[in-house]
Amino acid sequence: MVIAANLGFPRIGARRELKTAVEAHWKGNLSAEELAAEGARLRALHWRIQRDAGLDVIPSNDFSFYDQVLDTTAMLGAVPDRFGPSGETVTPAQYFAMARGTSDAPAMEMTKWFDTNYHYIVPEFTEGQNFRLASQKPVDEFLEARALGIHTRPVLLGPVTWLSLGKAKDAGVDPMALLPAILPIYAGVLRRLAEAGADWVQIDEPILVTDLSDAQARGLRSAYAGLEGNGPKLMLASYFGALDDNLDLALSLPVAGLHLDLVRAPGQAAQALAKAGDKLLSLGLIDGRNVWRADLAKALKLAQDAAATHGKDRIQIAPSCSLLHVPFDLDAETGLDGEMKSWLAFAVQKLAEVVTLTRALNGADVAAELAVNAAAAASRRASPRIHDPQVKARAAAVTRADLDRHSPYGARQKAQAARLNLPGFPTTTIGSFPQTAEVRRARADHRKGLLSDADYEAFLKAETEACIRRQEALGLDMLVHGEFERNDMVEYFGEQLAGYAFTRLGWVQSYGSRCVKPPLIFGDVSRPRPMTVEWSAFAQSLTDRPMKGMLTGPVTILQWSFVRDDQPRADTARQIALAIRDEVADLEAAGIGAIQIDEPAIREGLPLRRAGWDAYLQWAVDAFRLSAACVRDETQIHTHMCYSEFNDIMPAIAAMDADVISIETSRSDMELLTAFGDFEYPNEIGPGVWDIHSPRVPPEADMVTLLRKAASVIPAERLWVNPDCGLKTRAWPETEAALRNLVAAARAMRKGDLAPLPVEGGKGAVAACGCGTH
Repeated sequence: MVIAANLGFPRIGARRELKTAVEAHWKGNLSAEELAAEGARLRALHWRIQRDAGLDVIPSNDFSFYDQVLDTTAMLGAVPDRFGPSGETVTPAQYFAMARGTSDAPAMEMTKWFDTNYHYIVPEFTEGQNFRLASQKPVDEFLEARALGIHTRPVLLGPVTWLSLGKAKDAGVDPMALLPAILPIYAGVLRRLAEAGADWVQIDEPILVTDLSDAQARGLRSAYAGLEGNGPKLMLASYFGALDDNLDLALSLPVAGLHLDLVRAPGQAAQALAKAGDKLLSLGLIDGRNVWRADLAKALKLAQDAAATHGKDRIQIAPSCSLLHVPFDLDAETGLDGEMKSWLAFAVQKLAEVVTLTRALNGADVAAELAVNAAAAASRRASPRIHDPQVKARAAAVTRADLDRHSPYGARQKAQAARLNLPGFPTTTIGSFPQTAEVRRARADHRKGLLSDADYEAFLKAETEACIRRQEALGLDMLVHGEFERNDMVEYFGEQLAGYAFTRLGWVQSYGSRCVKPPLIFGDVSRPRPMTVEWSAFAQSLTDRPMKGMLTGPVTILQWSFVRDDQPRADTARQIALAIRDEVADLEAAGIGAIQIDEPAIREGLPLRRAGWDAYLQWAVDAFRLSAACVRDETQIHTHMCYSEFNDIMPAIAAMDADVISIETSRSDMELLTAFGDFEYPNEIGPGVWDIHSPRVPPEADMVTLLRKAASVIPAERLWVNPDCGLKTRAWPETEAALRNLVAAARAMRKGDLAPLPVEGGKGAVAACGCGTH
């Protein structure tokens, strides 16, 4: 019989209960024991949901209080020395300190999980590093489920992927050379799981869908030869793309099963089936990355062919990847109309789709379910809500000339300097300022009808003016309006664009306790009316200092939405770019002299295989240029990218032709900036000197040190001074303290008597951010 399996389930809870509990713990309002109890409650609930949905294979150890890579780091005892020695196990305090930092110890770096908007904490590798089993979490959670009468398949992040995602902190350390040191720990965990009663373990190696180095390929062979015979059968899980040239390697490994992503790469099914031998194949037929209802007829045909070729007893039906990346339950969405809702499937509904396919393969009558599914697909294809001929015609009429500024950067720089009249090392921020409890309460009251439109607008204007006065008092050179009217840097724009729909509880985890609610792009996108001009113009009227207009770029809006899957993403990006272009033109007409178009997700969208890079970067860069190129020379275009790997895409970043780019550099100690220096990046750069994802307030001296390092890489006359990211998640006291130090550091640099400092490293290897705080 074919069986129904799942690879992972959303851990945050239907109403973000995990976020609430974790943040209460951080504030000291919930003990470690109480936090653990809430985690156990959520796990039990989620296991029962999956069991009641009819799943045969339910995962455990897919739950995390921060992220699964950090969990693996804790399991292996790979705690950096700055977080202090640990006892037998890694404590909750140490665990969260690694992710968030402390007053004495900067947080570990954070980056994107492959090409998703989910983040993980980057493992650190040092000379002479020792590993040990420091967390029993995989075994504990398997036993926890068993005590509830639920037999699970534990999930482990594979050793080669974990090593590949880490970063050497000492010169000469080769992460893959550490494999022999961690394999005994993995083997010991597998033996303990077998002793606890586990018969299968899912071991995730998504690194298999990338361009493997020879060392990684050798590591995979060595790892699974070493893990063979340690107890449970292994289901090797690949996802986010095709195995392609790694298929033979994956099938050659001594594992009992292999999971294939057949949503992103349906074409790999035939070759895998022909070569799989007696391996169990898990067919990822339901999209774990997007919210659209599956085409069950199409998926069933592929599954039937697989069953006929390989045998029903060697087939599992599953989502393409963990359901971590989609919202919890569509049934909670009471605000969506019936037609729109019929097009969608969230995590709970995707479990039902897996079970429907499985039942069909096993001979059950699912004609009614298939008929409902087909009707929804037909409705979506034919709906006039999706297609706007005018939008399509405008996008088709774009020419190369629409992508170019009037003059090269050198001429623009002179015009902008004359207009803006800024000092050396000009100071600014990335966009948002603290969204206090009062701001959130006012927004909620307005949404509920408890606060009138007029009163809400008055409140927002008061907050905006107070923010400007704070910035003036701090001595910042280029101001922002604070974005108090915005709920999210993508959702805010989506709410004002045609072609978008919104959920009420469609939250997904981005990092730690940070959750985002991506809007849904269901149709052609256009801008019916100005979106930000009124607020930027109001803010500029309150000050003589230059005010930045703040926009989210077309690629980031695309990446951080659930995107329609019925046309190429490049087409949708162009439509969004034209909408942003209209906003840029209106901001300039309103007298705004600097406009920031944030693109933190441009690196995130890069295909996992280099063969796809050129095509993606072409349309992504073109989309940014289309959005910005309409302005005059004296209008300064900024962009922002945080936690981005720059060195391998520098030509594309330069081709964006932004006048100023601000980047994250504080966690990497200015290491990421070396890519700009090596490339001789021609425009202006603002390397972040304050890690806003940590509660630590860096002293002035630390910021000066970072700026001196920056000045050794980039000419001083082209350097700006700014935080790493937006400040919406920070509190006012720490914000003002840190910005006071930031302004003082810039003034110290202006004196010109501080020699540059060399930057160590230079790898520039941290991928793009999705914090949503810009």
